Amino acid sequence: MVFLPYPMRLAAVATLLSLELLYQAFLARCDVGTAASYGPPYTPTSCNGYGQDQFPPNNMFAAVSGGLWDNGAACGRTYRLRCLSGIDRPCKGGNIVVVVVDKCASNPCPANLLLSREAFGAVSRFTDGKINVEYTQI
Repeated sequence: MVFLPYPMRLAAVATLLSLELLYQAFLARCDVGTAASYGPPYTPTSCNGYGQDQFPPNNMFAAVSGGLWDNGAACGRTYRLRCLSGIDRPCKGGNIVVVVVDKCASNPCPANLLLSREAFGAVSRFTDGKINVEYTQI
């Protein structure tokens, strides 16, 4: 067992508390919503029509609901998200980053974020369905 002098113990506790506060501040900036999978054809999109260069090379992209669409200002925004829960424990764990390329075609949209199949598969054990997610714009 290691014994630290009193001032060092205080510094260690202060550092841990600071890290916890930073972590809580990060969590406070996140929104909680839902995500679902959507599949091809992905074009035309509301952001860039038929342009193939709008899709990131890893195919980690999303369409967003009206609340996130912001009259088209959402085009090109990036979101970090992670799966929180769903039916039959779908979450894989970890975070992904997606780029907004489209607006949800359905009204009402079935989820806050419609993820490409690759993006959905990166956070869920299933290929389709609806999951609860935590997301934040980065």
